[in-house]
Amino acid sequence: MCGRYAASRKPEDLVGLFGVEKWEPSEALAPDWNVAPTKSVYAVLERPLKDAADRRPVRQLRPLRWGLVPSWAKSPEGAAKMINARSETVHEKPSYRRAFEARRCLIPADGYYEWVTGAAERELEEKGRKKRPRKQPYFVTPADGSVMAMAGLYEFWRDPTLPPDHPQAWWATCTVLTTEAEHAPFALPEGGPALEGGPRSLAEIHPRMPLVLPPDRWAAWLDPGRTGTEELRGLLTPPRAGSVRAYPVTTAVSDVRNNGPELVTELEAPEEATLF
Repeated sequence: MCGRYAASRKPEDLVGLFGVEKWEPSEALAPDWNVAPTKSVYAVLERPLKDAADRRPVRQLRPLRWGLVPSWAKSPEGAAKMINARSETVHEKPSYRRAFEARRCLIPADGYYEWVTGAAERELEEKGRKKRPRKQPYFVTPADGSVMAMAGLYEFWRDPTLPPDHPQAWWATCTVLTTEAEHAPFALPEGGPALEGGPRSLAEIHPRMPLVLPPDRWAAWLDPGRTGTEELRGLLTPPRAGSVRAYPVTTAVSDVRNNGPELVTELEAPEEATLF
């Protein structure tokens, strides 16, 4: 699952990293260490430029609203519930099928937050049943400090209550694909042992995780000319096991009103007791 993440990289850095050809400085977003559903987020995508004579796909850095609204939706009310899509079934779900075929993107992140659940709570969540509130947040981030490129989909939705020339007549929204959490041990922090008594793998924190794509799959995933379902599904394999580390962070991140680099500062010990 991905319900909150951090995105502090400058757009200029993302442009260079992802080979972006087009972005508007006027659309720049401020660094955000507590990205929550319905916020505007950066996404890398490929599509022809609006009103351009050349209709070739152009790699762009665009701000999208996190929480996908299908083009056929009558209202955007369910967007906050559509921040994630399961990679195993995304090709067959009506809300995501069209976007999977032609509107795929990458969503850059420093890493994401996940709240530890006990064994009983995880079992309820896997069955889709209500669970007790989770407690200690952990920050999951690439062990080598690289950008986490989460696989995503995007859509355009037309607000029928507004005139066509209204600046908010069109919504551009996105969702993050998830996969089964890996059971491989975390990468160890440089120069130190794993946190004693803490989770040893992503699966011990949560049964799902964002699907992160390595650089050698970026071009194929973004290419709107690739529409074959099986070919696209073949790209949705989990990243190399053991490439991330996770550490406890302040419970202040649980309040979406809090924001700042202190939210990703590693704690020496969890603030909330958790059992594994």
